[in-house]
Amino acid sequence: MNHQEKERITEHSRIACYAAGVMEKATSYCCDVFRRNMRPGNVLELGPAEGIMTDMLFPYYKDYTVVDGADFFVKDIIDRHPGIEGHCALFEEFNPTKTYNNIILGHVLEHVENPVDILRMCATWLSMDGVILAAVPNSHSIHRQAAVLMGLLGKENELNDTDRRNGHRRVYNMPSLQKDFLHAGLKIVKSGGYWLKPEHNAFIDNNWNDKMIDAFLQLGESYPEIAGEIYIIAQK
Repeated sequence: MNHQEKERITEHSRIACYAAGVMEKATSYCCDVFRRNMRPGNVLELGPAEGIMTDMLFPYYKDYTVVDGADFFVKDIIDRHPGIEGHCALFEEFNPTKTYNNIILGHVLEHVENPVDILRMCATWLSMDGVILAAVPNSHSIHRQAAVLMGLLGKENELNDTDRRNGHRRVYNMPSLQKDFLHAGLKIVKSGGYWLKPEHNAFIDNNWNDKMIDAFLQLGESYPEIAGEIYIIAQK
């Protein structure tokens, strides 16, 4: 089972577009949102992929650990930042010897087989005053709602081509994301959204300038229910 899952992660990681085009800006904005809510101390980042968020956070958190199932992602991050502790492993295989003040799950929970189990494990790795910071795509985003009306999706949480290419197993909305955190026994201290996204990524990459992208990333915080991305900050 573990071997098959690692092969699946590696296959999707090699063809995915986690940081392509506008997603690089979206990941950077997510990092800004997380930084507002992070605690002093150390960081465990699960599923860093290309390490966009890692590059932004490591200068502020020198005790930094990353875990990813794709060995080339871990190697690239350590090559850039030799001070980072890196582990190529499934999250279920990770066995830390310390607790963490900040556990980051940036676009992770939509990928894993059992998100509630992952969140329960994270709770055992969390310091008493620490936080789990998670972000996922939002199935109720206005671009998915429009896709349903246009007949491009049968329903909002249906996997589209990009979801399948990126290895997504599900698409959350805020109630379903909150439900998984509560089932894991965690306390939600904050939730919200960012990235008011009216079009698909390829259209935005080809037609929008940086000012437009920055404006709509920020606007999503005012309209979290229909934002392209949603997040939760949780504690034990």
